Amino acid sequence: MEPTHLFELVIAMFLAIIALHYAAHRLGLPPSVALLTGGALLAFVPGLPAISVDPELVLVIFLPLLLMDGAWAIALARLRRHMIGIASLAVGAVLFTCAVVAVVAHLIFPSLPWAACAALGAIVAPPDAVSARAVLERVKLPRRLQILLEGESLLNDASGLVLFRFAVAAAATGAFSAGEAIGSFFVLALGGAVVGVVVGTAWVKLVRRLGDEYLIIAATVLLGWISYLLGELLHVSGVIATVTTGLIASWHQHTVFSAATRMRGTSFWTVMIFLMEASVFTLIGLSLRDVVERGGGLTTLIATMGLPMLAILVTLVVARFAWVFASDLVIRFCAALGVTRVQPLGAGGATVLSWAGVRGVITLALALSLPEGFPGRDFILATSFAVILGTVLVQGTTLGRVIAWARLVETETERARLTMSQAEVAMVQAQLGTVQSLAYDAEGKLIHPQLLDRYQRRATVIVDYAERTEHYKPVLHAHFDVVLEAVATGRRELIRLHRAGDIDDETLDELERDLDLEELSAISAKA
Repeated sequence: MEPTHLFELVIAMFLAIIALHYAAHRLGLPPSVALLTGGALLAFVPGLPAISVDPELVLVIFLPLLLMDGAWAIALARLRRHMIGIASLAVGAVLFTCAVVAVVAHLIFPSLPWAACAALGAIVAPPDAVSARAVLERVKLPRRLQILLEGESLLNDASGLVLFRFAVAAAATGAFSAGEAIGSFFVLALGGAVVGVVVGTAWVKLVRRLGDEYLIIAATVLLGWISYLLGELLHVSGVIATVTTGLIASWHQHTVFSAATRMRGTSFWTVMIFLMEASVFTLIGLSLRDVVERGGGLTTLIATMGLPMLAILVTLVVARFAWVFASDLVIRFCAALGVTRVQPLGAGGATVLSWAGVRGVITLALALSLPEGFPGRDFILATSFAVILGTVLVQGTTLGRVIAWARLVETETERARLTMSQAEVAMVQAQLGTVQSLAYDAEGKLIHPQLLDRYQRRATVIVDYAERTEHYKPVLHAHFDVVLEAVATGRRELIRLHRAGDIDDETLDELERDLDLEELSAISAKA
């Protein structure tokens, strides 16, 4: 394909993403479902060239930044608090699912080598970070379930990748050592964590020296790729390296970023991650054509592999349910003995956690990376795609209903000690203390009376609001509705003055930025 045609195809894909995302919004569907389905339909448009996805390139381009985004947004305190549960899902559930799928695959196809069956299990076992984010952003979960799913999706890729590489090596050499695999996993994970700490620490020191906000944003965007590539270059886990770097950067960004850097960087990052996530699902859909052609056509593929693929998909779902419910039973037993303070999830929480195991880009990339001539390659590739379609289209669209059925409630232990209003009171009182200390000169004369009065009134109002939040909410919403109308009126007048030639572009930009900040503040206050 000519480079210009490739670029045209990329632009066309972005336009399709916008259209599909809009259609999903109008139809009330998860965007991932619309993008995956739309990509699959586009793959069979006459005249459209076949899309051949390079799995290594897909991982290098998409995975680091999407992992960085997940690590950046995750609550670090809750991640530490629930690390045992996350490790159970990211390592234990992946190992268990891989083993169960391998056994079922071998029962279906006894002639398929155990190593190939294990490779299939490793490919489909880890739920995907991108798919998890796409599903979770549309549902409301208690904090504990949210952090378990987010933490699992960040860390389980490393488990799946290690298992997959050992399975492929075993298929090639005919030898496999469980002890060596476990030891290798811990070495890769530890090495990746060390690389992540080094890269993250270097980023913090660099950002403090750069000074220029655009350079800081550029350095932050490159951070995920640098960490991932360095980890892979040193033959440790690039996934763990990227996640560790992201956690360090997220922790320090509140102190090393200026307000302007944070606002500009967040806007740029949000759009970029949106395009990347959408592109992943669209590329998965576009890859369907190659899978169908390799299987001899859709009819032949369903006739020869339909039941085995369905059996693997059902096995995958059942294995996750079995692991989650068994783990919850162990927690319940330990809690009864007073061994642990962790409360069981309960039937509803365990069901939601089990049903949320959506597969995506990792599964596709690993399947496509199988070498030519690998035993059962076509079956593994078709099954991997069926698993992605099944979990995204079925679990992704019904998770909201499952959550509604479960009627989950937030436990007291997961609630923060302070509400937002109480935190605002603490913040404003600290500000007032600073203003009071600086409002007088060395002789004790008040030199900033208006500033002091402003902060005193603000502190009084916020304390009163925190004590009577429910009483003030309707009034507050009405107040900020008026503020937003005033902002809109000011914006129209500003644009009229600019169009009439009464103000220049610089004045327009400065005053428009002030209006933007006022509008964002009002919207945030209403939320």
